[in-house]
Amino acid sequence: MATNSNYVVKVTDAKLMDVQKALEQAGIKIRSIIEVFKEDAIT
Repeated sequence: MATNSNYVVKVTDAKLMDVQKALEQAGIKIRSIIEVFKEDAIT
């Protein structure tokens, strides 16, 4: 039986499609990705 899970992932300098592709290549089925907040990184 499949289980639906929700995660929050924080990334630096990654595009949404890059994150999706990486997860799919790891065999993880993506139901949705929602951008919640975006800010300029302080270096």
